[in-house]
Amino acid sequence: MPRSKKGKRGSGKPGSLRQEVLQLQLSAKASLKGLKNGVKGESGASDDELTSDVLSHYSSASETTSVLEEGTGGEQVDEQTAQEETEDKLKQCIDNLMDKSAKTRLAGLESLRQAFSSRLLYDFLTERRLTVSDCLERSLKKGSGEEQAAAATVFSLLCIQLGGGDEAEEGFKMLRPILTAILMDNSASIAARQSCARALGMCCYVSAAEDGEDLIKSLALLESVFMSSYPNREGTLPTPKPGTSGLHTAALQAWSLLVTLCPASRLTVLLDLHLPKLQACLESNDVNYRIAVGETIALLVELGRDIDEGFEVDDSESLCQCLKSLATDGNKHRAKNDRRKQRSIFREVLHYIENEDFTEEKIRFGVEGVYIDSWMRRRIYDAFKEIMESGVRHHLQFNPLLRDIFGLGPPLILDATVKGNKISRFEKHLFNSAAFKARTKQRNKVRDKRADVM
Repeated sequence: MPRSKKGKRGSGKPGSLRQEVLQLQLSAKASLKGLKNGVKGESGASDDELTSDVLSHYSSASETTSVLEEGTGGEQVDEQTAQEETEDKLKQCIDNLMDKSAKTRLAGLESLRQAFSSRLLYDFLTERRLTVSDCLERSLKKGSGEEQAAAATVFSLLCIQLGGGDEAEEGFKMLRPILTAILMDNSASIAARQSCARALGMCCYVSAAEDGEDLIKSLALLESVFMSSYPNREGTLPTPKPGTSGLHTAALQAWSLLVTLCPASRLTVLLDLHLPKLQACLESNDVNYRIAVGETIALLVELGRDIDEGFEVDDSESLCQCLKSLATDGNKHRAKNDRRKQRSIFREVLHYIENEDFTEEKIRFGVEGVYIDSWMRRRIYDAFKEIMESGVRHHLQFNPLLRDIFGLGPPLILDATVKGNKISRFEKHLFNSAAFKARTKQRNKVRDKRADVM
């Protein structure tokens, strides 16, 4: 039976195939008239039933052939159609950002956030980055606090989508002034200021990592926010205003992400300035801020030890005593979940400070995995996860920027033979560790180039 060489419906020879089947059907019906007295008399079956039985073979053959005809190109057609539908929806979301209705703009921002988080859209966004950036700038300048927060998050995702290249750097320089203005505006929404703090940290990290001037400006800006939580001259922690602890947490985490890019000369200054103050902030009443402070202390100590193997924390005995207290905290006035989370984190921090022992974690995605085996690596991963949520695994699998940052190499192209010959877990671990060390060396070279600027 002839088959179409083309994968499109209605092309090639399928028409003649259908004519052939129709002729067979008519022939079968004619044959039934001659069998009417014999077969029908013995079985008691009607003409329609017999027709159905006889034609079932030809029908199934026709359907099978149709599937095979469409199989060669049908998947490509379906994939292309789905891609076009997705792009049409995204274009509508972008148009919605210019709508007069705040509700419509918020819905558009949320749809873009979900799309940017869950898939890679580099080609689509490269052509429309200026339009999207203009819309986000308008939302940041004129929108409500909720709209500003959503726009800042979408901008972070846009920079990640663009891969940290020139396009992302151009967008960062364009929107950094308005992000800075919102962050420093005490009358602005706390949620908007938190989102702007995260956006400044992430966008600077992926877009301006090799620009020492942008890096130092962003560090100083974020410092000015969370340092208001530091103890005063009498050593007393200030009483935070409602919501400001969350802002301090976001600013501190964004700052610690950027600290991983600093050259050794700058790190030495930061360690001397911040470690003693951060130790005092472990007494904060906000559990999330305490945890962020503890993780930042561990990160700074790790970076200090990378610079100097003999690095030691001033008054380490007092620090360890405080960490032990938080790791075994049983105060009933704190929520049970808060106590459990705090104890888990501070046990890890304490073990690292005392024994340089880090609890390794493996993040799986597809057939791959990435090892989180240091505080620096954890801060970087957590920063992307905070913005991308569950979509971070998809981007680890396909986004060249994240794969470069975590030393994973180009995205894998797998077939059945590759899946059947996976390397061992230990070999993967060695590969990931070696790749990350190689990237760290490369980033250190960049740090050395920036040292003169700083």
